[in-house]
Amino acid sequence: MIDNHSELTRIHDSEILITSRRNALVKRLRYLSSLEGRKKTGMLLLEGTHLLEEVLKISSLPNEIVATDYWIEKHSMLLKSIPKSVHIHRVTQDVLSFALTTKTPDGVASVFPIDELPNFDKKPQFVLALDRLQDPGNMGTLFRIALAADIEIVWLALGADPLSQKVLRSSVGAVLQMPYLRFGSNEKEALDVFSEKLKVACRDGYQVISTVVPNTYESNPVSPYWEIDWSLPTVLVLGNEGKGIHPVINSCCNLWTTLPHSKAIESLNVASVAVPMLLERRRAKMTLGI
Repeated sequence: MIDNHSELTRIHDSEILITSRRNALVKRLRYLSSLEGRKKTGMLLLEGTHLLEEVLKISSLPNEIVATDYWIEKHSMLLKSIPKSVHIHRVTQDVLSFALTTKTPDGVASVFPIDELPNFDKKPQFVLALDRLQDPGNMGTLFRIALAADIEIVWLALGADPLSQKVLRSSVGAVLQMPYLRFGSNEKEALDVFSEKLKVACRDGYQVISTVVPNTYESNPVSPYWEIDWSLPTVLVLGNEGKGIHPVINSCCNLWTTLPHSKAIESLNVASVAVPMLLERRRAKMTLGI
C-alpha cells in the first residue's frame, strides 16, 4: 500500500516550486497549445483534471504533469494511479494561469503523446463525416454526441483543429476517446480526399447520407430521418455551419435526409441536427437487440 503522506513528500522534495513566468517550462507549455507546437513535438497539452482523467481511461499515461501544490494535495488518490516515472512539475497558480489558455485553470495540466490517441483499423459500421466544420464548440459537441451514440470513427474534411484547446474543452474529453481522420491541408485537397472517401463508401455498400435543410429545393428525394434504416452500414454527412454541405460532397451521397422543423427558423445548429439522427441509430439498434 502507498502511503499518501510519503508519496506527496516525495513529489515535494524532488521538484523545486516554479514561481517565475519566465521559466522555460512556461514557454514550452504555451508552445504546445499551438498547432505548430503539437506537430513539431508530437505532444498534446491537456488542461485540467478532467482531461487527465480521460487520458487514464484509455489506458495511457501522460509524459509529465504540471500542478500546483494545492492540486497535488487534493488529488493524492489520482496520483497513486500514476507511475513515479511520470515527472511532476510543481508550479504556482499564477505561473499555471499564465502558461495555459484556460482563464481559471483548476490546478493541473498534462503532456500526452499524440500517437497514443485511439485508432480504428477495422471496417466501421457507422461513420460521422463533417464537411469543413468551423466552430470549435460545434466540433467538440459533435465528438461528444458521437461517443454517446457509439459512432466508431469521425471523418473531418479540414475545418476546426480537433486537438485545439477549445475543441478539447467543448468535447469534455471525447476527442481523446473517439478515433478520427482529418483530410487535407487546404480546402481543395480536403474536398478531393473527402469526396473520394465517400465514393469508396458508396461502392462498398454504405448508405452515405447527406443532411439537408427542410423546405428547400433539392433535386434528390429527401426523407425524414426516422424513415432511414440506421441499422445498415452508414456514413452520415453534416455540413459547414454557414454554407452547408459542399455541392461536390453532396453529389457523392446516395441518400438525403432532413430534420423537419417550423418554417419560422431557417435552419438549426449542426449539433442540434446531429443529436436525434445519431441517437436514432442507437435506439434502432436497441430495439433490434443489436
